[in-house]
Amino acid sequence: MVPQNYIHLRKFCDKIVCICVFGGLVFLTSCSELEKPATQPFYSQTAPPPKQEFRWSNGRTPKSFDPALASASPETDIVRAVFEGLTDTDPKTLEVIPAIATEWTSAENNKVWTFKLRRNAKWSNGKTVTAEDFVRSWKRLADMQGKISHPNLLKNIVGMPVETEIKKKVLPEESPDFLMNQLRGKNTIASNSAINSNSSIIPPKYEIIVTDNLNKPVINKQVSEDSKLKNETKVKSKTKVEAKLGVEAIDDFTLKVSLVNPDKDFPQLVAHPMMRPIFSNGKEFETEKLNAEIVTNGAFRIVSIGQDGITLDRTENFWNKEITLERVKFVPTENAEKALEAYRAGTIDALTNVDFEPLAVKLLQPFDDFQRITHSALNFYEFNRKNAPFNDRRVREALAISIVRERLTEGEMEGASKPALSFLPYDVNDVKLTQNVDKAKNLLTAAGFPGGVDFPKILLVINRNNTQQKIARSVAKMWKENLNIDTEIIVKETNELTEIKQKGDFDLIRRGVVFPTTDENANMITIFEPKIGGEDNKPVVEAEDKTTEIIAETEEFAANNNSANSADLKIQANDNTEPETPDASDEKDILTEETAIVELHAIPLYFSTSYSLVKPYVQGFEMNTIDAPSLKNVTIDNDWQPKKTKSES
Repeated sequence: MVPQNYIHLRKFCDKIVCICVFGGLVFLTSCSELEKPATQPFYSQTAPPPKQEFRWSNGRTPKSFDPALASASPETDIVRAVFEGLTDTDPKTLEVIPAIATEWTSAENNKVWTFKLRRNAKWSNGKTVTAEDFVRSWKRLADMQGKISHPNLLKNIVGMPVETEIKKKVLPEESPDFLMNQLRGKNTIASNSAINSNSSIIPPKYEIIVTDNLNKPVINKQVSEDSKLKNETKVKSKTKVEAKLGVEAIDDFTLKVSLVNPDKDFPQLVAHPMMRPIFSNGKEFETEKLNAEIVTNGAFRIVSIGQDGITLDRTENFWNKEITLERVKFVPTENAEKALEAYRAGTIDALTNVDFEPLAVKLLQPFDDFQRITHSALNFYEFNRKNAPFNDRRVREALAISIVRERLTEGEMEGASKPALSFLPYDVNDVKLTQNVDKAKNLLTAAGFPGGVDFPKILLVINRNNTQQKIARSVAKMWKENLNIDTEIIVKETNELTEIKQKGDFDLIRRGVVFPTTDENANMITIFEPKIGGEDNKPVVEAEDKTTEIIAETEEFAANNNSANSADLKIQANDNTEPETPDASDEKDILTEETAIVELHAIPLYFSTSYSLVKPYVQGFEMNTIDAPSLKNVTIDNDWQPKKTKSES
C-alpha cells in the first residue's frame, strides 16, 4: 500500500505544478511541503513498456525533416535519429566519436581535414553512402545560404558563396574633413574635386573594394567616373560570387575539406545535424506536408506520420548492429500541462523541450527523474568600441567584473539560469572572468575616471522583454553602486535591434546566442562576426563600373573613415592596457575563448538552463549542454520495478 501522506503530497504537487506553470497564480507552501518525499524518489513511476519502445515528447510536431533547416528541437532530434553524419557527439562527454567517418586526419595546421568513410554505411534504399553524397549535400547548403539553420557554421569552409560589397575608400588627397565640409555646405575645395551647379560633389578617383562574407578585401580596382555624391554615400551591391568549394570527394570513401582559418575542432562541427547528408537534391523536402517516404541513412527510419505523432523503426541495414531500441515514438503535446499529464500517466517515457516556471522547477527538483542542465545559450552585452571610453579595455573589464552575476541568476531570474564567467559553458578551457569590485574601481581610476567622475552615461539597449528589463535594471544598479556610473536603459522591439547595432546607436547592446556545436571556432564566430578571412577564401571577381555607386550616410561616412590610419590592435590583458582605436581592417578575428576573455568585446552574463523528466527504466538517454541526446545507446529495462518501502512490505 502507498502511504496516504505520499498520495496527499503527490496530489498536492500535481496541483501546484499545473497552477504555477499555466495559471500563473501565487501559491504559498511551507518548506516541509516542498521537501523530497521520503517514500518516493520519483515524480512519476509507472510500469515500463513491454518491448524496446521509447516514447518521447519533445515539443510540437516538427515542421520539417530537412537537415538544412534543423535549428532546434524537435527538428534536430528527428534529424539525429534518421540521418547519420561524418561524426557524432557522445551525449555524455560531448566528445566527438566516429559515425560515417571511421577516422580523420588534419594537415596545414588544421586547415585541411581528410575523412575516411566506412564502406558498410547504407541509405535506407540499400545504396552505399559515399563521399560524393557529402559534397552534393554541402553544395546544397551553400546554394540555400540564408535559408539554412546555422549559416555561420559554413563560414570557415573555403569557397562558400559570398556577397560582394562595394565601398567608398578615401584616397590621401580626399580627406574626411574635406568631404564633411562639402556635405555641410562649407566652401572648401581640394584637388580632383568640383562642385556642380546644384552644389553636389563630383568625387575624384575612388577605389572599389570587393569583399567576401568575412569582410576580407579581395580585389582592388581603381575607377574614374563622374558620379554624384548623394545624401547617402555607401551601398552594398549584393552580387553572388561563385568560387570553388573547398569540399572534395577524393574517391568514394575519402572526403577532403579545406578551411579558411585553422580549426582543431572541425570534426566536432560536422557532427551537427545541418551537416548530415541527404540522398538526392532536396526536392523531397519542398512540400508543405511531412514526407515519410524520404530516404535516410540513420539508425532509425520514418514509418508513419499521424496526429498521434511520428513513429520510427530501427533501420535494418544500419552499419551499427548494436542498436537496441526497436521503435521510437515522437509524441507531440499542445502545451506543458498536457505533456506533464502524459508523463505522469505513463504514456510517454521522456519529456524534454518544456519551459517550467521557477516555482515548478523548485517543486520538481527534488525528484530523481527530474534533470536540470546548463544550456548552451549565452546572454551577453556587446560593447560599441567605436564610442569612447569603451575603446579602452580597462573600462570594459571594470564594467564586466563589477557585476555580481549570482544576483541576476538567483534573484532576478529565480534560479532559472547559471552565471556566465566565460563565453562557453563547456568548461573545456580554464579561462574565467573574476568578479572583483575593488579591481574594477582601480581599473576605472587607471582609465582616467576615479570614482566614476566624468564617466559618460552608458546607453544600454535591450529588447522589450520583462526579464531583460529586470536584468538591465539590476546591472545598472550594480554599476551605480560599485563604480558610480549612470546608465540609461533604452528598450526597443526585438526586430529593431539589428538596425540599431548596424548604425552603432548604443554603448552596450543586449544579445543572445545559442551554440549549436562544441566547436570553439564556430561558436566564437557565432558571437563575434569575423572581420578578416583567410587568403584561401578569395574568389577572383571583376566589378563593373556601371554597377558601382557610392552610398552611405554622411555622418556614418566620416565615422567609418576617421580611423583609417589607426594602429594595429594590440592585445594586452593587464591593467595598463591602452585605449584602442578599432579599425575593422586591422582587427584580429576572435576564434578562441581565451582571446575573447583577453579582448572583452562583450560581457557574458548568464547561461540558460533546460529541463527534462525521464523515467527510471530508460537507460542511456543523456541530456547535455548542446541539447544533443542520442537514441543509439538508449535501452528500456522492461523488468524494472520500483523498490518497495518498509511500509509497503
